Amino acid sequence: MGIGTRIFEFLKSASIAHAKWDYEVSMSIVRDKKKVWLLLAAILPILAVAFVEAGDFIGAKTAYGPAFYSTKIFVVSIAIGMAAGLITGCIGAGGGFIITPALMAAGVKGILAVGTDLFHIFAKAIMGTTIHKKLGNVSVKLAVAFLVGSTVGAVIGGAINKALYDFNPLLSEAFISLIYAVLLGFLGTYALIDFLKTRNAPDTGDAHGGPDSAPGITIKVQNIKLPPMIKFDEDYVPGGRSISGVIVACGGVIVGIMAAIMGVGGGFITFPMFVYVFGVSSMTTVGTDILQIIFTAGFAAITQYAIYGYVFYTLAMGMLLGSLIGIQVGALTTKVVKGAHIRGFYAISILAGFINRVATLPKKFTELDVINVPKGVSSFIEVTGNIVFWVVVGFFALWVFGKFFGNLKKFTEEA
Repeated sequence: MGIGTRIFEFLKSASIAHAKWDYEVSMSIVRDKKKVWLLLAAILPILAVAFVEAGDFIGAKTAYGPAFYSTKIFVVSIAIGMAAGLITGCIGAGGGFIITPALMAAGVKGILAVGTDLFHIFAKAIMGTTIHKKLGNVSVKLAVAFLVGSTVGAVIGGAINKALYDFNPLLSEAFISLIYAVLLGFLGTYALIDFLKTRNAPDTGDAHGGPDSAPGITIKVQNIKLPPMIKFDEDYVPGGRSISGVIVACGGVIVGIMAAIMGVGGGFITFPMFVYVFGVSSMTTVGTDILQIIFTAGFAAITQYAIYGYVFYTLAMGMLLGSLIGIQVGALTTKVVKGAHIRGFYAISILAGFINRVATLPKKFTELDVINVPKGVSSFIEVTGNIVFWVVVGFFALWVFGKFFGNLKKFTEEA
């Protein structure tokens, strides 16, 4: 297996793990009437203000991270959350990757989009924590070492984003767009290749797959005897396994940096890192991943973004509401669609995000005097990228809702 394919499988597994967490947390909220009422109590005042068309809002035009509040942007936030939820619920991966690009495509500044996405993940994690009887599988020592690293990483990632924004807001926008363009371009290309290779294969019902194990990497990592050594999985392996706490902390630093720069909470990469690199059992990994998402996303959202005015709370609530609806509809739809179709939409949705972000770069790099593209050309490219993104997302949403309402009777009978 080539290095590119292995990286793709690693990232795909990461995306699937994050989607599974998102689904479980969302369903935990929906099934708890108290949590639903709490969410509605938080959102209803926002809706009331929205429909009065208040031009300015708390932390709006005069905030350190400027944002214009209107009914349109709040409704768009619900649509973005719903689209991400549909992708997460139906495809089982990728939904978390489009939120920050979608917010930026809607006109929200990059640093504000990242902070808002992190806060949205943190709020969802806090509301859905009661699912975790699974937290009993947490290795406290692993969790502490990892969280020490992720905290440091979150500070580094947040500092990078803030420094770039303070130096030149355009540079911040270009940096965040470039990061997403590289990630989504790589992941989307390999996902499309994977779909084209397997589209005529028998439908096993497994649309998502996962990476091959990497015992070679695991053995090498566990053989690094750098103190303090942490013992784990005593309940699953005779005598347990051990790994250097320094290695675990370094992994946490990587996750924290990615979480703070991209606004994805870090959960999307923790699972494959623990299982396929550190060699931790899936059961222990699930509990630790849940714990780290809460603390990493919360720490990054509050200390690196919220206190500086880089969180748009109204949009976070809108996205939370939309995602709860989207995930349920998407998850039900998987019962009536083919796995091949799901793989195809996964590739297309990721590539649409890539096209959207890469299409903004000519204009941003021209404004930064890095390249010289005529204004009319760069604007056309940017608008085209925006149109492609929203058309793909819109078509996917209509397709899913069409399948959902077309099989509503069947879902009702099963319920």
